Amino acid sequence: MRRTMTYLAALVCGALVVSGNSAPPATAAVPPPPVSVGANLPFSILEAENGILHGSAALRRFTPGMVVPKDANLELEASGYGLVELTNTGDSVTVRNTTGKPANTLVVRASLPDTPTGGGITAPIALYVNGAFRQNIALSSKQSWVYRQSKTNWDDPNGGGQALHFYNEFPVWVSGPPIAPGSAITFRKDPSSTSPSYAIDSVDLENVGPARTQPANSLSVISYGADPTFGTDSTIAIQTAVNDARTQHKSVWIPSGKYLTNSLAPTALDFTGVKVQGAGMWYTTIYRRVPLSPPPIGWRSQIVVGSGTTVSDLQVDSNAVYRGLHDAGGDDYGFNTGGTGWLIDRIWTRHTDANWLSGTNGTVRNSRTADSYGDGFNANNSNKYNPDKLGINLTIRNNFARGTGDDAFATYSDAGATADNSQMTGTKILNNTAVAPYWANGIRIAGGKNVEVRNNLVYTVSSDSAMEISIFGDTGRPLESATVSDNVLIGGGGWNGVRQGVRIGSPGPKSFFPTAYTNVTMERNVLRGALRAGLFVDRTFINASITDTTIDGPASQGIWVNSGVTGTGTFTRTTIKHLRPGQPAFQNDSPDTFDTN
Repeated sequence: MRRTMTYLAALVCGALVVSGNSAPPATAAVPPPPVSVGANLPFSILEAENGILHGSAALRRFTPGMVVPKDANLELEASGYGLVELTNTGDSVTVRNTTGKPANTLVVRASLPDTPTGGGITAPIALYVNGAFRQNIALSSKQSWVYRQSKTNWDDPNGGGQALHFYNEFPVWVSGPPIAPGSAITFRKDPSSTSPSYAIDSVDLENVGPARTQPANSLSVISYGADPTFGTDSTIAIQTAVNDARTQHKSVWIPSGKYLTNSLAPTALDFTGVKVQGAGMWYTTIYRRVPLSPPPIGWRSQIVVGSGTTVSDLQVDSNAVYRGLHDAGGDDYGFNTGGTGWLIDRIWTRHTDANWLSGTNGTVRNSRTADSYGDGFNANNSNKYNPDKLGINLTIRNNFARGTGDDAFATYSDAGATADNSQMTGTKILNNTAVAPYWANGIRIAGGKNVEVRNNLVYTVSSDSAMEISIFGDTGRPLESATVSDNVLIGGGGWNGVRQGVRIGSPGPKSFFPTAYTNVTMERNVLRGALRAGLFVDRTFINASITDTTIDGPASQGIWVNSGVTGTGTFTRTTIKHLRPGQPAFQNDSPDTFDTN
């Protein structure tokens, strides 16, 4: 018989199963992510820590059960919490092309040290295939190593800030023939590799197809003076082509090339109402080079997407070095959307702030973001009422985010400073993959109604939780209803205070909605390898239904209910396994208000 108390959990016979109580060894690696969950990616990720080490190359790894530090480090920011460090000439790590496909491109994720005064360094690493030298790959720390809350600027290691964001990604075309299946791929510190050390995290292998060709009834930006050789600023040329296409009811074509923008023109590109297509994210790059000294107030480099816009098949990169629109950081949103019926498809943003997604009936799909200084993809209703930014029926589907500087995927429903902004409804976060955000969470659900988060993969988180289910600060609207199903959430519980694998919370006492409940249904999720508790039910007002959930190998409690929790909840067919010695499967810190009989 189930009794409703201030917080109730239905732990009826057979509902909570504790199995496999022997914990994995303290040195056990975080398991590799499953391939059946998350985004359907056109590339494969090989982790360096699973490779063969040569010379004095060192494996560095953090595993659940180790004491979580109070600051970020290379291990926690690495995907899978592991990396290989090369410090001496001749050190190397070898991985094998096990994808079954040739690879003509690589994305190397690595960390080089900063300089004593900041600003970073650039140094090559040598690539060998089957023992034969192929090419040097230029790596850099110029856009990594930020110092949070520095008293000077976030690029200054001497300003008293907290170091984080150690890694960067480096996409390269492979010299010579594609790397054949089964080939040995070696990254080696040669005499020409001048960095004191190299932390190699992972490498992506992809066989990129040919560039797309110009579609019919389109206007080429080249015809308007855009420069694909990165020689002159193309901002005005691209915008003029878009304006003419809007008037003539045509689309815009951006051919292969690297286009310099925002070096001279302080205006944001606005693609509203037009279909804009590039030759492919490996072929067409819009590169923002904003003044970092700092830019004048009002200088924007985001790309605006309004009603009836489609953007596809291009990359956006920038020279930004940290989060700071109007100081020397130089970052801005990747894409900033609003209005109705927009589509973003097959884009790749790098070194930008969030892809800030609002409006009605908008979709971002099949896209990537990396090394951002804010969220990866954030569905929201803006920070104040705007009829073009209502946050209704927004979909984030089949995307990849790695190394983000805030939540990899998020939905934020914000009432705004005057509490007049309406509730978001119908957000869908589906079939996405989040890897190694260096700040915040893998996925964050912050308020809203009829939110669906399904079939996503989160693969290790540095600072916060694999998933946060709550609200957006004191102005955030309540989470009226959310279904979280069929996700695999690995890691979480990082260094930013005391975090857990997955956290469910609700508005605080200073909120506009202090007595509102968080209402969430969780079904068929796997929570694996949390660095602290697997699932944390936090204060204060929670209605939660947890069904067919597996919590595997948390460092501390399987499920932890904090003191002072109010609401109702059920736990049905929940399996908790691989607990560490002395850790409870279920810890109830609300003994007077939480009934399991």
